[in-house]
Amino acid sequence: MAEEIREFLKNRLPQDQLAKLLAIDNPALHAFVARYVELCAPDRVFVCDDSDADAAHVRNAAVEGREETPLAIKGHTYHFDGYFDQARDKNRTRFLVGPGDEVPGEDVGEGVSSIAKDEGLAELERLLSGIMKGKQLFVRFFCLGPTGSKFAIPCVQLTDSAYVAHSEDLLYRRGHAEFVRQGRGARFFKFIHSAGELDDRRTSVNVKDRRVYIDCPDSTVYSVNTQYGGNTIGLKKLAMRLAIYRAAREGWLTEHKLVMGIKGPGRITYVTGAFPSMCGKTSTAMIPWETMIGDDIAYLRADNGEVRAVNVESGMFGIIMGINRQDDPLIWETLHSPGEVIFSNILISDKLRPYWLGMGEDIPGSGINHSGNWTAGKKDDSGAEVTPSHKNARFTVALKSLKNTDPRLDDPSGVRIDALIYGGRDSDTWVPVVQAFDWNHGIVAKAAALESETTAATLGKEGKRAFNPMSNIDFVSIPLGKYIEINLDFGKKLASPPSIFGFNYFIRDRAGKFLNERNDKAVWLKWVERRVHSDVKARKTPTGFIPLCEDLTRLFKEVLNKSFTQQDYVAQFTLRIPENLAKIDRIEKIYRNVPDCPPILFEVLQAERKRLEETRSAMGDYVEPDNFPVV
Repeated sequence: MAEEIREFLKNRLPQDQLAKLLAIDNPALHAFVARYVELCAPDRVFVCDDSDADAAHVRNAAVEGREETPLAIKGHTYHFDGYFDQARDKNRTRFLVGPGDEVPGEDVGEGVSSIAKDEGLAELERLLSGIMKGKQLFVRFFCLGPTGSKFAIPCVQLTDSAYVAHSEDLLYRRGHAEFVRQGRGARFFKFIHSAGELDDRRTSVNVKDRRVYIDCPDSTVYSVNTQYGGNTIGLKKLAMRLAIYRAAREGWLTEHKLVMGIKGPGRITYVTGAFPSMCGKTSTAMIPWETMIGDDIAYLRADNGEVRAVNVESGMFGIIMGINRQDDPLIWETLHSPGEVIFSNILISDKLRPYWLGMGEDIPGSGINHSGNWTAGKKDDSGAEVTPSHKNARFTVALKSLKNTDPRLDDPSGVRIDALIYGGRDSDTWVPVVQAFDWNHGIVAKAAALESETTAATLGKEGKRAFNPMSNIDFVSIPLGKYIEINLDFGKKLASPPSIFGFNYFIRDRAGKFLNERNDKAVWLKWVERRVHSDVKARKTPTGFIPLCEDLTRLFKEVLNKSFTQQDYVAQFTLRIPENLAKIDRIEKIYRNVPDCPPILFEVLQAERKRLEETRSAMGDYVEPDNFPVV
């Protein structure tokens, strides 16, 4: 069979491209490539190794094929997805589930749905058959996590979109050499993508037949008739589902988390942070005076009794709405300097300049965008106003182009993690920063209990609480009860588990006024850094340890040169017992309906309930922080 496959590839691939593929001694890889070359029937096949010349070929193909267009600044290009292809397609993203396979997410009505594997594969066979006729197929090799590392997962991407292939070159470490290194032992992830038929604007036509199917047991993702990065850049959230599935079987964690270094006295302390969308994850990772290893996805492993973490990626596929000169100086500088940047679904002026919502500058009244020619007030066929740029418009850059990128980004051993942070959008319950009592309390009461309120501008009805444990509910590819248990069990492997913290940047007073400012997060991080090294004391409350006022006053002055008063402290750190009890009721009700939920989750919640009720009996519904003891 191997000889037949090699003969097929020899007949279909130019000799120089075949040589790059066969340099990898892995018959399973060769069979995978041959299978989809035969099914999709591309006119040409280009195999990319790790050379800059091959990467340049892909970039040039994206421009020559009009999937990308150069902008005024050297190295910058823009790309448009179709008007109805602007976000992850949750309704058409499904797990392929065979007999006896787990059905993830459906026990709480979250995540994505599933389809019988035989049915889904038959549908894909029909959709992919001949879909690349007249096109070039790019075979790209990447690595999730640093190469040459225990974290490394080699990946192969087949795509007929030069834009997708180019984007992944900015976002991931090249992996041809990693495939060569691992050879026949490589347990690789596989991705097949086709944008399908394209219109005159080079956007996908058949979005009604858009499909994103995930086969976790086979480590494969299929994406058809779509171009939007969240559906097509397979190594991102789609690969995250494959990795969660694998990690669950091997005893490590795949998490929706930033990894950053916080500078302390003569040291850097590394932390991870999980924040749902619109809750400050990227802005936290991009604090200018700290260092960033990653802003989105992390692998965590227990190594000699401590947690080590790496950034799965080496680039940023960021939401551009709201990026402005004042609040995001490092990203702003990169987006206005020569170097490789791909903008997607923004407004382009006649001077080939990009504009987007919330950039803090006047936006022209006309240009081109994802809807075609655009003028202010334009409406689509349904009568909805077309904004200058889409709210989900993106920028794609390599992390090396950002000045705060940590020099240990590609460290094969990862970095030691001393704190895990979980933060949501919460107007009335959590204080700005609180430390859990221990690992189990943190995983249950901070991570598994994470919620985030929707915003009126972008996510529907304002104030609706969305349950989002670990900020990962959309991506968990195993039953939720098992996922919680794996996180709890991970702590048992650690000699001294990292501290776990709850963050909340969005606390309001009873009149609805925000009690924090955007940059205050920098102080909460500095307090975390001091706390994990026992440099500061704390007050013990029923929900965890909170800062002392005098420490915050000092840190606000040192970090932001602003005042923090006793009045601020009382307003922000008063324990709101009725709201905390209501949260426990909500979370407990959800988990009562989750099969195989570990009993310790309910024990931790009940213990917190008891502490809150005892405190309310003694001190009332709302307890100022100075009433709690210093420890």
